Amino acid sequence: MKQIANEVQQKLKELIADRSETDKGKRLFDAMRYSSERGKRLRPYLLVKTADLFNVDKERSLRAGCALEMIHCFSLIHDDLPAIDNDDLRRGFKTCHKQFDEPTAILAGDGLLTSAFTVLSDPKTHPDADIRIKLVDLYAKSTMGMIEGEFIDILADRGERFNLQEISHMQDLKTGCLISCAAMAGAILGKASEKESSALKNYSLDIGLAFQIADDILDIVGDEKKVGKALRKDEKAGKATFVSILGLDGARKKAKEIIDHAINELFIFGKKSDKLVELAKFIIERDK
Repeated sequence: MKQIANEVQQKLKELIADRSETDKGKRLFDAMRYSSERGKRLRPYLLVKTADLFNVDKERSLRAGCALEMIHCFSLIHDDLPAIDNDDLRRGFKTCHKQFDEPTAILAGDGLLTSAFTVLSDPKTHPDADIRIKLVDLYAKSTMGMIEGEFIDILADRGERFNLQEISHMQDLKTGCLISCAAMAGAILGKASEKESSALKNYSLDIGLAFQIADDILDIVGDEKKVGKALRKDEKAGKATFVSILGLDGARKKAKEIIDHAINELFIFGKKSDKLVELAKFIIERDK
């Protein structure tokens, strides 16, 4: 993961180069680069390793992974804004609106989202226009799903009551959409069969939900220095989470069950999917 993360970081620097025609726009690109630095790069890693199942050229999967990371970083910038979560820290550093200012942060997020589609539509990502169109369609629908999930989460912040099924649906959108997008993008790049695509979709939806359950657990028992952001905000606000409904032990058990199911979906790929199996386990064992 560290190796892929380093490769993604180098490629992002190239893709988010300062393209302003005057010095006036430099601050915008500085904010875009600042907000796309650091991070686990889980989504690009998942995309690259899924594409590896089909021997996809690394340059293509890296570019697609960077486009997805741009969208993820856009979502984090906007999620951290005072109007939504009002967070001061992200990945252990000042959030974009704290490092720069609110208007710059909003536009930096917009810039990252738009730039992602510029990358996807470039023949360097794939020479086949049909593949590029499929990627653009996938990313657009996945991003809209993530945005809808964020909106539903705001309703939870405002005190609306949610049951377990409703929380699961919200997280399938908010967290799961971009994680699923990573696996499905790898499948598109690799021209996977219907059976292979179905297995990867099921796998990715499972690990997306388990990822959020692990986040809810970390929000209660995690170390703020390791996690890199303020914790226990949901608990203080009385917000419904997997932990508040299932309890810590119940949430851990649920996450383990989901990951076991996800791993079973990879059976058709044999030993080639070992890295995806390891990733699934990492998702619920991580401490940040």
